[in-house]
Amino acid sequence: MRLSDLRGRRVAVWGAGREGRAAVTAIAAHGPADLVAVDDSANFLSLPWEGPLAEAAPLVTGEEGFARLVAADVVVRSPGVPNTHPWLVELRGRGTVVTQGTALWMADHAERTVGVTGSKGKSTTSSLISHLLAAVDRPNVFGGNIGVPTLDLPEADRYVLELSSYQCSDLTDSPRVAVVTSLFPEHLDAHGGEREYYRDKLNLLAHGPETVVVNGTDPRLAAELGNRPAVRAGTPDTAHVATGPDGARWFHLGDQPLFPRAVLPLVGRHNEGNLCVALAVLDALGVDVVARRDTLAVAVAGFQGLAHRLTEIVDPSGLTFVDDTLATSPYAAMHAIDAYDDRPLTVIVGGTDRGLDYSPLAEHLAEREVTVIGIPDSGARIVEALAGLPKVRTELVDDLVDAVRLAREVTPAGGVVLLSPAAPSYGRFRNFEHRSEVFAQAVRDTAAG
Repeated sequence: MRLSDLRGRRVAVWGAGREGRAAVTAIAAHGPADLVAVDDSANFLSLPWEGPLAEAAPLVTGEEGFARLVAADVVVRSPGVPNTHPWLVELRGRGTVVTQGTALWMADHAERTVGVTGSKGKSTTSSLISHLLAAVDRPNVFGGNIGVPTLDLPEADRYVLELSSYQCSDLTDSPRVAVVTSLFPEHLDAHGGEREYYRDKLNLLAHGPETVVVNGTDPRLAAELGNRPAVRAGTPDTAHVATGPDGARWFHLGDQPLFPRAVLPLVGRHNEGNLCVALAVLDALGVDVVARRDTLAVAVAGFQGLAHRLTEIVDPSGLTFVDDTLATSPYAAMHAIDAYDDRPLTVIVGGTDRGLDYSPLAEHLAEREVTVIGIPDSGARIVEALAGLPKVRTELVDDLVDAVRLAREVTPAGGVVLLSPAAPSYGRFRNFEHRSEVFAQAVRDTAAG
């Protein structure tokens, strides 16, 4: 379904945030017979709905909102509306057409798009792809989940999008190059279960992409793909890391060395994998990666890591404090822990308790010497899952500030204090940015006294 298909139809846009606003503006320009915006969230008045938006579509809430959804020919939901929402279940049971702004946009732009999703690494990988394409004279527009909503993007010859599982779930067109960085259980409450989450995530690949590029070292992703044709980054026939001409670790494309691992400023093996995926995408798009390796090396060296993802905070004590607040699952925390496996490490965990299974984290730490500090709400359950591990010291504190204070006391000189919570931030914080702010302020305050 394209935006032009909405002409003359009754359309309800579900959600009044950034995505919903973009959808109303775009749909209004295509002449729907009726257009209404619906918001069932408690804070729908936090952003004013006025001016051109209100003129294009009235905003309704509560039971009236549900009635308008039911009366619509097409419902365009924002990504934040979960698949498990009872209204959505009812609408689909009635046979109502439900789509999203990203799906409407993709129907007109798929041939010009690289779309990137993954349980971990999609933000960094999509940013790298956009950055490296620009460096080799392939200008592009970057957006999606990480930035500007797709319906607000300007016209361009090439797009790179980061796509969440929610955005992928309603696609009926795949991008020209469909990219998956990793796969593990995440957002199960919104998708309805592990199988449903994988189905929605991998819907990115379900509608005829020209090329599929995946992280070939991810076992769960490999199992889900089976024998499907794909470029499997991290394996010897494409972009991977191996011993280079000087005996150090180098990035390669096939048997051709590109540049040393040391060029990449991001820590962690998972970020090596992200760059391998990005390089494989450039190769799939026809970039002569070997011939342009010097240019690419300069671009990689200048790549700025994204905020809240293994962001290091300078501290006068000699300790390294690391903000990885976007690590909202045990698997993401495991990647972060691996990035500092050569240094004394204290990890702060805990946040909104979604009932996740923390036994994989316990298995990962079974032979590691590490201190783990748990904070509410899920910190106690995480610490309980680690009980009995001989090399793991555990502590529980009342809040994030107390965790930082205790971490200063127990972390050896030259060590790392890692906020990698393995849980979301909502409940005790406004959002993940607020959790980062509290962490950084606590680092400053405890350094002072």
